[in-house]
Amino acid sequence: MTRIRTVIVDDEPLARASIRTLLERDPDVEIVGECGSGAEAIDVIRASRPDLCFLDVQMPECDGFDVLESLGADAPATVVFVTAHDQYALRAFEVEALDYVLKPFDDGRFMRVLERAKSLAPKPGERAVDRLIVKSSGRVVFLRASDIDWIEAADYYASLHVGDRTHMLRRSMTVLERELDPAVFCRIHRSAIVNLTRVRELAVDEQGEYEVVLEGGTRLRLSRSYRQELHRRFEGRRTVSG
Repeated sequence: MTRIRTVIVDDEPLARASIRTLLERDPDVEIVGECGSGAEAIDVIRASRPDLCFLDVQMPECDGFDVLESLGADAPATVVFVTAHDQYALRAFEVEALDYVLKPFDDGRFMRVLERAKSLAPKPGERAVDRLIVKSSGRVVFLRASDIDWIEAADYYASLHVGDRTHMLRRSMTVLERELDPAVFCRIHRSAIVNLTRVRELAVDEQGEYEVVLEGGTRLRLSRSYRQELHRRFEGRRTVSG
């Protein structure tokens, strides 16, 4: 089994040491970086491309939420927030963190969260899904991924836009982003994933912000933190097709 590449981010040396000790008990985990600040974490995560990150919420100048916002598409697939206050729990789930652990750490709770993270880690040779099972009006619909125009976050659900129809799927955007073919689907905003084959053009609105325009005329905001990744995906598609 491929080991889960993990980064630890916390401005408290004792907290980092505690996380490291707990992670070192698991032979499936490989620690590829430790950071004492949010600014350092951004550089380390971009360079090491970890599968999992234990990310402190409260850090001076650049907190855990700032780190994820800055990383955009470069954010790890799985994030566990580390905090001394459970008041951040709701916001952690809003940014689709897997879970959070409280300081001082409860070993049992920590290991349960780690097991969840391991269960979601990509398996070697794992293929992107080509069909999604959607329950609608008492029916089960087998939806081809290639038919999806774009996906929109909707609380605990995702809205799958297929032509003039919308299907609701109880799955997070982070999970869908991991499951779908990255050569076809690209996240352009925290709340939107697009099928690249449906993109007609990039436009600039009256405020100077970029928008992704789909073939049917739908206009979607392109977040600045995801802009570089979108261009990279299009460059990759042009290279493959050419």
